[in-house]
Amino acid sequence: MGALDGRVAIITGAGRGIGREHALLFAAEGAKVVVNDLGGNLDGSTSTQSPAEQVVEEIRAAGGEAVANHDDIASWEGGARLIQTALDAFGDLHVLVNNAGILRDRVLVNLSEEDWDSVIHVHLKGHFVPTRHAAAYWREQAKAGKEVKAAIINTSSTSGLIGNVGQSNYGAAKAGIAAFTVIIAEELGRYGVRANAIAPAARTRMTESTPGLSDVVKAPGDAAAFDAWDPANISPLVATLAMEDCAATGQVFFVQGGTVRRFQNWTMQEELDKDDRWTVAELAAELPKILK
Repeated sequence: MGALDGRVAIITGAGRGIGREHALLFAAEGAKVVVNDLGGNLDGSTSTQSPAEQVVEEIRAAGGEAVANHDDIASWEGGARLIQTALDAFGDLHVLVNNAGILRDRVLVNLSEEDWDSVIHVHLKGHFVPTRHAAAYWREQAKAGKEVKAAIINTSSTSGLIGNVGQSNYGAAKAGIAAFTVIIAEELGRYGVRANAIAPAARTRMTESTPGLSDVVKAPGDAAAFDAWDPANISPLVATLAMEDCAATGQVFFVQGGTVRRFQNWTMQEELDKDDRWTVAELAAELPKILK
């Protein structure tokens, strides 16, 4: 038996890279998978390729169940159709993996309005829209008396949680996704829905195009050596978070190779305190003490 037997899962951006590995593993673990992918290029422009169908063919050839979906997940209507695809094909929905994304890397002084808007749109709104439609479905199921054991797994990044030069748009979106995850976990728990996020490090079209990473993420020359940058390393954690009996919720995890680490969100640390309003002169003198 597979860890995801009987689970219906939607995976966005599942035609290539990490999303493709998610789809293949989910199917191998018994899930019925909706493979969503626009077939776009790395910067979000259109492409004539059909990677979603290719992944579906792979899954079916291995004896699994899958259907393709090409809706724009950042479109309100497209997000609704995506959820409906799962319901029409498999009769239910248990897991939503928000994975789709693009890159428009620029240092701030070279970043255009379009570069900013497109990345925020695909990543941040592209997480919100499918989640909003899936949450409405699960809420109605719960209100109708059905026991819901659903899971949302979002995709954040160390670029947003730690920071990376040249990715202010991407990092802002990814930081927003982490905050979005923590909040919806609190809101949707009453309906039987858990929400977590991952910040993956793997070899993808994105990391291979990121300055300073292209050489780092190369596969090892020794075929027998463990490839810590293989995108397939990311998917077992996502599958675990998608399991019906997984208890984790409201968490953000770093995952690379064989390493899984839990992030701690923004916390208050050193403080200055007095029983009166500070003056500018006082703060100018005292602030350096908490910056060490």
